Amino acid sequence: MRFDDFDFETSFGTKGQLLPSDLPEIAFSGRSNVGKSSLINKLLNRKNLARTSSVPGKTATINFFKGSDVRLVDLPGYGYAKVPKSEKIRWSKLMEAYFASERDLKLVVQIIDMRHKPSELDYDMLNFMKAHNINFIIAMTKCDKLKKKERLKREKELESELAEFNDYKRLPCSAISGEGIEEIRQLISESVK
Repeated sequence: MRFDDFDFETSFGTKGQLLPSDLPEIAFSGRSNVGKSSLINKLLNRKNLARTSSVPGKTATINFFKGSDVRLVDLPGYGYAKVPKSEKIRWSKLMEAYFASERDLKLVVQIIDMRHKPSELDYDMLNFMKAHNINFIIAMTKCDKLKKKERLKREKELESELAEFNDYKRLPCSAISGEGIEEIRQLISESVK
C-alpha cells in the first residue's frame, strides 16, 4: 500500500451527507487534541493534508482522504468541554451514523495520549468497538513528550489501565520523532489485504 498517494476527498458534517462506502476504510478516532491529524499527516508523509490546530475541538466533521484502493477517515475528536451541547449532540449523531452505516471498515486506529490515563469517553469508545467486533489498534501518541523515567511509569500504568484490551495491539507513537509510524503503516496495510 502506498502512503504517499492520498488526497483530501471530502468532509461531512451531518449524517445525511455520508456517502456509501465503496472502498475499504481505516478510521482514526480519539479525544480532541490527542494528535489525530498530526498522526495522519506523519503516516502519509504530508505536512498539512489533515488540518491540525492548537485549538481543541477543531475537527467537527468526518474528513475522508482517498488513496488508490483505500480511504482514511478522520473522525471528529470527542470530549472537548468548551463546545456547545448542541455541537456535542451533532458530533455524537455523526459518529453513530458513521459506525451504523454499511461501511467496509477494516481498522480503527484508536488514539490515546500516552501522557494521561484514558478518559471515560476513551473507555466508552474502546468498549463499543470491542462489543461490536470492530478491528482496532491503540496508538499511544505524544510518547516523545515523556522523559525516559516518566515513560516507563506510564507504560506500566497503561498495562493495568488498558488490561481489558490486552488482545488489541498497543503502540507508542510520535508524529514528531516518527516512533511507531512504520508499525502502524504495516498494521494498516495488513488490514486491507
